[in-house]
Amino acid sequence: KPVAQPGEVENPVLPEPTRLQRQLERTLEENLADLPRGCDWGTKKDSKGKKESWRGYKLHLDAIDGDVPISWLVTSASMHDSQAAIPLAQMSAERVTSLYDLADAAYDAKEIRLMSERLGHVAIIDHNPRRGEKREFAPAEAIRYRQRSSAERVNSHLHDNHGGRHVRVRGAAKVAAHLSFGLLVIAAEQLLTMLC
Repeated sequence: KPVAQPGEVENPVLPEPTRLQRQLERTLEENLADLPRGCDWGTKKDSKGKKESWRGYKLHLDAIDGDVPISWLVTSASMHDSQAAIPLAQMSAERVTSLYDLADAAYDAKEIRLMSERLGHVAIIDHNPRRGEKREFAPAEAIRYRQRSSAERVNSHLHDNHGGRHVRVRGAAKVAAHLSFGLLVIAAEQLLTMLC
């Protein structure tokens, strides 16, 4: 590497773009191909702050009003949830017309907000306090944000009633198929409930 002479400015080495930065410039298919799918260890904190670990995979899903799951994908258990936000938004935008993207503070990233804007959506994402001062929602946003728990309700329904808690197959493709059957049943149930 040549040494800079006195008075010369060395060319700075630009850092590699993050996965979220790369996802903004790629198609859905390219983004899906980039996500890790191998079986590994995942860890999360429960509602009481206790760490829980498991070996396997992680389901990421997008649900609309009425708790209807519309998009989902399975990744390695260790992948952070925010890494699936842009591919899920792209997938959902191909399937339905929606106006809002609701997410908790784990998804507070400028890239996710930018993708939401590109799709013509309003991003209602809880601000993460580690990014500075905690900002509160406007009153109308706070009311809309309450619907965000639909993804948790769908996840709970899948675990409790449709085989999500005890997956007895191996491999990302088989796990995804197993969970997809349960999610399809939930979607049908929720649509029938809305019709009745």
